Amino acid sequence: MHDPAKLPVDCETMVDVREGVDATDRELVALLDRRFGYMRAAARIKASRDAVRDEERKASVIAAAVADAEARGLPGAVFAEIWEELVEGSIAYEFVHWDEIRNS
Repeated sequence: MHDPAKLPVDCETMVDVREGVDATDRELVALLDRRFGYMRAAARIKASRDAVRDEERKASVIAAAVADAEARGLPGAVFAEIWEELVEGSIAYEFVHWDEIRNS
């Protein structure tokens, strides 16, 4: 187990910063693991393959992430790009699992 990283405001060296970034990346992967678990659940629940891609929901998810980022003083355009990739990757992952569930 890793020691807790310092908060950004408490960092005094680049070692502190890098340890914080690495710890944050591990947390992000754990969160994305949970998010992709929801994609597996969606693949299991959705009765129709056509329901996997929902452009209205995609736009809503991206807009919410951008709004949240901007409210935190973060660059909305960067978050729009990240969430575009995240949502498209999630959709592709869900399609794979939808097909696996019904073709196994």
